[in-house]
Amino acid sequence: MGNQIKLLDRIRSSYAALRPSEQKVADYILSDPDRSAKCTISEIADAVQVSQPTVIRFVQALGFDGYRNFRYCLLRDGQADKKSASYFDHMGNFDLKPWDQLKDLPLREVRAANGLLEQTLKCLSQQELSKAVHLLTTSRLIDIYGVENSFTPANDLLTKLTYLGLGCRMHTDAYLQQIAAAHLQPGDVAVAFSHSGSSIDTVKAMRQAKKAGAATIAITSRKTPVLAKYADVCLCTGGEQSTIYGSAIFSRVPDLAVVDLLYMGVILSDYERFSRNLDKSGAVISDRGYPEE
Repeated sequence: MGNQIKLLDRIRSSYAALRPSEQKVADYILSDPDRSAKCTISEIADAVQVSQPTVIRFVQALGFDGYRNFRYCLLRDGQADKKSASYFDHMGNFDLKPWDQLKDLPLREVRAANGLLEQTLKCLSQQELSKAVHLLTTSRLIDIYGVENSFTPANDLLTKLTYLGLGCRMHTDAYLQQIAAAHLQPGDVAVAFSHSGSSIDTVKAMRQAKKAGAATIAITSRKTPVLAKYADVCLCTGGEQSTIYGSAIFSRVPDLAVVDLLYMGVILSDYERFSRNLDKSGAVISDRGYPEE
């Protein structure tokens, strides 16, 4: 994710196409990126002895719509003060820059997703996966928890297990998840999704489920998250703790893959039973699609 062209390299590669006055701006920035990143547009213009419109034309020649975005990237590339850079680094370790084009995003997202899936393959324990499947297939009730990004894979698990005829529930409200968890009993199973493993509401629900005597399954990216303290089974998808808009925006990818593994694992545990349940579920909604014209 971090193998994109750096801003200073972009300036160097575009240098020959710049006007002489714009090259003066480029020379100033290349000579001391740290100092330049702390300058306003007027300070850059005064230091180089060019007009402010010249500085604007310079950043536009590099593909920016304004000086603010240019300065943002100078900070992000680690050429400026690290505290300032981390402040502006909202996308975490997904390298997205203002000059990137929409047409390039599909390939980059696929590569990012593939990287996360490779990490999941390396970190996911076959033994833990087998335990999780056994708990799901022998449960009285399956209670599912997840908030924000984790709500998507949690809801997917609810859908798939319901199709298989297993008793499941999931509340959309985090408080109701915790209340429902407190009313579980031995023989029930709680499944919690948290990419960071430290979402307070999800951890609280898991703790309540454990206290109530239910078996617990955690699906998280970290090997030793807070959530794992209350999990009988921990399915680790790999990866590092993420910033709010960094890898977290891709957290659904490995989590959904684990959901599919659980779904297929349940089917394989008793193929005849669960394939029959799938047929029954499909028959119920067989009239819900528009007929072909």
